[in-house]
Amino acid sequence: MSETDKTSIPHTSFILSDEVAEKITYNNDGLVPAIIQEKGTGQVLMMAWMNKESLERSLATGRTWFWSRSRKEYWCKGETSGDRQYIREGFYDCDGDTLLFKVDQEGNGACHTGEYSCFFSPFDKGDD
Repeated sequence: MSETDKTSIPHTSFILSDEVAEKITYNNDGLVPAIIQEKGTGQVLMMAWMNKESLERSLATGRTWFWSRSRKEYWCKGETSGDRQYIREGFYDCDGDTLLFKVDQEGNGACHTGEYSCFFSPFDKGDD
């Protein structure tokens, strides 16, 4: 089954120019944090790590690709769960050391626990 058969959400690809690629600052492990935000609602869905290859894959395919530090492999969000992310906009911060992707989230959400967002655990409030 082709990607277009799996979903009705159209893909968008982006270009990583040499000029922009030089502005991305990776940590000592060759990774940069990528924040994933739902385009329609502005809700932050997750944070995961990208290296140069997963960033290039993400931009070329319009799907979020990450580097798994524990498994030491690339993973495309939603390939097993069906909860795919389609990139609509991408940004890098002023220091080039954090990425932000605004996505259309398909399926039940971004979190592996079954929650829609990975950010569902609030800190307790102190007594005032």
